[in-house]
Amino acid sequence: MKKTTKRVLLLSSLLGILLLTAACSKSGISGTPKPPTSGPYGWVYRYLGIPFQNLMLYASNTIGGKNGYAWGIIIISFLVRLILLPLSLIQQKKSIIQQEKMKGIQPQLKLIQEQQKKAKTQEEQAAVSQLMMQVYSKNNIKLTGGLGCLPLLLQFPVFIGIYQAVQYSPEISKANFWGAPLSKPSLIITIIATAFYLLQSWISLKNVPAEQRQQMKTMLILSPAMTFFISLASSTALALYFLIGGIIVVLQQLISDYIITPRVRKQVDQELKETPIVEVVTKDTFQSLNSRPDSTEQQVQNQHLQQQHQKNRQRNAGRQQHPHK
Repeated sequence: MKKTTKRVLLLSSLLGILLLTAACSKSGISGTPKPPTSGPYGWVYRYLGIPFQNLMLYASNTIGGKNGYAWGIIIISFLVRLILLPLSLIQQKKSIIQQEKMKGIQPQLKLIQEQQKKAKTQEEQAAVSQLMMQVYSKNNIKLTGGLGCLPLLLQFPVFIGIYQAVQYSPEISKANFWGAPLSKPSLIITIIATAFYLLQSWISLKNVPAEQRQQMKTMLILSPAMTFFISLASSTALALYFLIGGIIVVLQQLISDYIITPRVRKQVDQELKETPIVEVVTKDTFQSLNSRPDSTEQQVQNQHLQQQHQKNRQRNAGRQQHPHK
């Protein structure tokens, strides 16, 4: 969870830097700024800004009306998020599978967490951490995996394309939506967009186990916070993209909660019947910790020796039964 939080914070910071840098580059210029022609921004504008401008102009000419450009942004945003929806659902399914498997090893993790608090030396802490890794690996639970931040990364070109298309187009930058200029921030649309992400976060917590809710609260507040600050620091056009994205993520969460989650739970329950949870840690593993300073490490070593001894006995018994092998 901590690694995921750091990745999201890093990505949100990078996006914020891009937007702020772009905003600063046009500060002090009256009217519509001239598009960059050289350097990284020139390359980005050529291959992202111009194509998105053409899409918006085409949508506006097709739809017509004073809000044609805004509806063009809405349609483009909807299509992009709809294309990314299957990818996001796959990621969410993998996350749910991991959460369901985590329930089975919670008793062992609680024992390990209690022991981590009691560990005094680095050797003891390392030994306890090694046990935790064994619990995960022997029960086929991956701490990292899935699609990570891929759906967010795939949206970066869209963020930048929409932003530059509006800022460097005289027609689009002067257009309005609900009285808000597309090239300037809109507090109302920002609040509405943020509200959808808050709704998605609230819905997602309903199916999360109580012991994991506190950890997820910090993670789930990041998405609404990113939406609010980036939308308020950029433009109405980008806020519209987040607004459509918020509607899609609420729909995604409902699909996840009422369709994917019940199926995953049945699947995991069946897997656990066929392959029960491997018990790596028990209360006896740490029973003598307080009596000996280095008992944690010794317990781990003894456990490894016992497992190896048992494997050797089984191997020798097999050879005695089949001497010709």
